[in-house]
Amino acid sequence: MDNPFGKLACQEQAMELFHHGMTLMYGGFGGVGTPPALIDALLSSGAENLTLIGNDAGFPEIGIGKIVSLGRAKKIIASHIGSNPVAGKLMNERSLDVEFSPQGTLAERIRAGGMGLGAILTDIGINNKSVASGKKQLILNDREYLVETALTADVSIVYAKKADPYGNLVFDKSARNTNPLVAMAGNFTIAEADEIVPLGFLDPEEIITPGVFVDMVIPSSGVNWKWAWQ
Repeated sequence: MDNPFGKLACQEQAMELFHHGMTLMYGGFGGVGTPPALIDALLSSGAENLTLIGNDAGFPEIGIGKIVSLGRAKKIIASHIGSNPVAGKLMNERSLDVEFSPQGTLAERIRAGGMGLGAILTDIGINNKSVASGKKQLILNDREYLVETALTADVSIVYAKKADPYGNLVFDKSARNTNPLVAMAGNFTIAEADEIVPLGFLDPEEIITPGVFVDMVIPSSGVNWKWAWQ
């Protein structure tokens, strides 16, 4: 018989996957769609010297910004950090290495990582020194492109509205944002869910991220998931 627990786990089990020097990819846009319980677990784990990959640096006390503001990251790859002044301060002090990637390019780099591709080609930012610096360029069909490497992570963390025990995920409106792409690009993906339902309760047509991309599911704080297999 299949394990009725499936991929369900607790916050403490997720903490065991966080370690010093790891690369962490996270879903979210300004904190919306970033998993709060998993961020707290990362804080509690004590992991530092992290490389972070996500849309932005959150806010000082919201989302991934909690990690950045405590100086626990050595590098962040993001489309902007303007919502978190602490990140800007750390960057100017050279305590935080920031790699800026245009938002659409960043999303495509993450998607490429999840699809097993090595890189993408884009002409976005080709005349911008801060974007093009140090990157390979090539000419294809008489057009010049930047070679943007694909992005993957040791662990990806995502936030879902609903999940079942096998990791099929449904997202809440705009909180979906980069989460489906991030879920694909982690060597190990942890999903935090506001609601965990029994197998078969999710309409296949509403599932955005299939469980094949998810390795562990934890409930958001205060969610009782034990009824999911009863």
